[in-house]
Amino acid sequence: MPGENLTRIEAQERRAIVDTESYEIALDLTKGAEVFGSRSVVRFSAAEGSATFIDLIAREVREITLNGEQIDPTSAYADSRIALDGLAAENVLVVDADCEYTNTGEGLHRFVDPVDGEVYLYSQFEVPDSRRVFAVFEQPDLKATFQFTITAPAAWKVVSNSPTPEPIHHDVSNGSASAETGAVATWGFEPTPRISSYITAIIAGPYEETFSELTSASGRVIPLGVYGRKSLWEHLDADYIFDKTREGFAYYEEKFGVPYPFAKYDQLFVPEFNAGAMENAGAVTFTETYVFRSKVTDAVKERRVVTILHELAHMWFGDLVTMKWWNDLWLNESFAEWASTIATAEATEWTEAWTTFNAMEKTWAYRQDQLPSTHPVVAEINDLDDVQVNFDGITYAKGGSVLKQLAAWVGIEAFFAGVSEYFKKHSWQNTELSDLLVELERTSGRDLTVWSKKWLETAGVNTLAPVIAEAGDGSISRFAVTQTAPADYPTIRPHRLGIGFYNLDASGALVRTHHAEVDVDGDRTEIPELQGLKRPDLVLLNDEDLAYAKIRLDERSLATAVAHLADISDPLARSLVWGAAWDQTRDAESAASDYIDLVLGNIGRETESTTVRTTLSQLQTAAALYVTPGHRAAARTRVADGLWALAQGAEAASDSQLQFVTAFANSLTTPEHADVVRRLRDGELTLDGLTIDTDLSWHLLVGLATVGAVDGAAIDAALAGDNTAKGGEFAAQARAALPTPEDKQAAWSSLVERDDLSNTIVRSAALGFTHPAGVALLEPFVAQYFDALLSIWEGRTFQVANYLIVGLYPKALANVALRDATRAWLSAHQDAAPALRRLVFENLADVERALAAQALDAETVEAVAADAQN
Repeated sequence: MPGENLTRIEAQERRAIVDTESYEIALDLTKGAEVFGSRSVVRFSAAEGSATFIDLIAREVREITLNGEQIDPTSAYADSRIALDGLAAENVLVVDADCEYTNTGEGLHRFVDPVDGEVYLYSQFEVPDSRRVFAVFEQPDLKATFQFTITAPAAWKVVSNSPTPEPIHHDVSNGSASAETGAVATWGFEPTPRISSYITAIIAGPYEETFSELTSASGRVIPLGVYGRKSLWEHLDADYIFDKTREGFAYYEEKFGVPYPFAKYDQLFVPEFNAGAMENAGAVTFTETYVFRSKVTDAVKERRVVTILHELAHMWFGDLVTMKWWNDLWLNESFAEWASTIATAEATEWTEAWTTFNAMEKTWAYRQDQLPSTHPVVAEINDLDDVQVNFDGITYAKGGSVLKQLAAWVGIEAFFAGVSEYFKKHSWQNTELSDLLVELERTSGRDLTVWSKKWLETAGVNTLAPVIAEAGDGSISRFAVTQTAPADYPTIRPHRLGIGFYNLDASGALVRTHHAEVDVDGDRTEIPELQGLKRPDLVLLNDEDLAYAKIRLDERSLATAVAHLADISDPLARSLVWGAAWDQTRDAESAASDYIDLVLGNIGRETESTTVRTTLSQLQTAAALYVTPGHRAAARTRVADGLWALAQGAEAASDSQLQFVTAFANSLTTPEHADVVRRLRDGELTLDGLTIDTDLSWHLLVGLATVGAVDGAAIDAALAGDNTAKGGEFAAQARAALPTPEDKQAAWSSLVERDDLSNTIVRSAALGFTHPAGVALLEPFVAQYFDALLSIWEGRTFQVANYLIVGLYPKALANVALRDATRAWLSAHQDAAPALRRLVFENLADVERALAAQALDAETVEAVAADAQN
């Protein structure tokens, strides 16, 4: 619908006319499986005599009343907007409608638990989806109070932003309640403080719950709640979640200098959630991935803690103080990303959180910043479509990295002091970036004008490299740092960074023997304080990872790193070297085959779970996409063989053992590999300490499906034994991975020709469909993919369209034909929606990068072969 895509100009024009006061929203959740009743009473002031519109996506609008006057819905409601004309200075709007439940994770999502048939609902409103539930001025700078009244089955729990009241039970003897709902009740919540519509929330269903509390810095007792589905409740470790929440509260209240601003804090684990979590004020929703029914890696455990603290940080940054428009979305998300990482490192047992940040977030950021769609941290957001595709590695990870650099630039104490003043000055209001920078300049005494322009208003990532001259006695006669930038984004930036010297000690460990923290700016910066020091075995730029930049190693350091990567004693330093090696591989500066050797030779001794997880993913990419096509099959086999050897050699019951086994199952190429996995899954083959629990059994089955070692009947049998939401996702992935033309076509049809699958099933099936093991079967779908793009974009909600456009792209082909077909579509559809073209451009960039890497790998393989002959 044209009206669904609100523009920034429209929002500014509406804000100039309207100021919202309050919403009273009554939802009737007893009307069956498709729709719910929605009645909105909106009080707002306006420029007298003006006209504007309010947002609503509804199946049917029954009644519209403005200031007591009836408005005909058939003429006033179109394209998700209700036209409002002849406004008074003070207005009361009443809208009565039926809205639709979704299965896409947007608006009010409805889920039926296959285990027990129970119905669960939750809302997800960011960016523009509260309008799927009630009539609303859908933009963040029109804050208001929200008072929800919810009618639902009496046996349900109902949670919103305000504390849950005692429900009023209704007499249903007159038969007014449907047979589906039985007895009903109404929950009348107190109004919220003034907040933006996208952080309001409704969660309803027969959730299990448990409660605790903490005492805020203000002296208030804050009630805490944890909620989850009945069928998963036994796996939900609520006490641990409460512990991490308390640690986060204490840390933030001390550092921010402002007590927690809301009345209570509930954390709800909900089904089929698209993201990791959502910062609804006082009612945070989380993905059920964080409910551990099987053994998970430390990477996932740590990520859950970071996510808990990320959402808690949003209670201040985003909920208490909110951006005016979505161009400052980055500041919300980047701040929460930075704050949750420093809080995790300093307030919880996960003390190596900055290593995780380097391995995961920065890898994401560097990739995103080198796509043709890269953009400044402060992005130009022209409309809602722009916002939707900007939940990306720039908005989260680069922004978080830049804030880490800013904290180093101004000093951490000055940074927190400025943030505290910002919260105090702008509580319950909307702000822009300049409002924060003013406070940071005041507390630090540093002028941030140039810094902000270079870091926040320009795109691209710099590359830093050392220049080292050595005297005859082995000491350093000259040390400089060069800085380069890509031609398209030539900004040279100021960096505060560390330089570490590492030497091999008597035990063979590579340990840091010297560290200097310096300011680097310009194309070349001389570092005179390092002159005269003995040249070390390894020089590591950006030691301690303060800066946001790719790094290169000098020739001697590179040789040391390759030979002794696993011997580097500091996990963050190791992560930096891992990252540099991957950057050089992605940039086609070193061969993918060499990267495979580096990983298989060193990953077995890596101690950090997220570093292992990220590196194994990159290993798969190198083997599937970056190795020259003629050697790809051999490379994938070498990777699978290597992973199985690593799994056999890993410590019993260790995190790495689980990761190596799972990665091996995802890498099968030969009947021998499949036989190993089959015997593992059936219990004929065992590894000491490895338990084949429910999720691992599924991972093994999906691996077998990719090479055709199981059939649909085996998948059906596995689902019958685990008929859960998670089991359904694994089964969808396995079926779509089966390597026959018929199975691929069936998967394609279920995803593209029908639109009844839920968001998480779509995501899982797409993952199986494009698995590299079935790459030969993807050729026929290239034309089908491009033929379907426009109908997918126009006919699906954003989240599902995104899963299909990215997930079904046959990137595993990574050949010239796919590149040319993608370029041809872009050339022929220059008037397509900019957000759609961006997704296709990003797909193309992955293929172009793969082709460049393949060319270098081919040259390297040929050179090695020539040397061997000579």
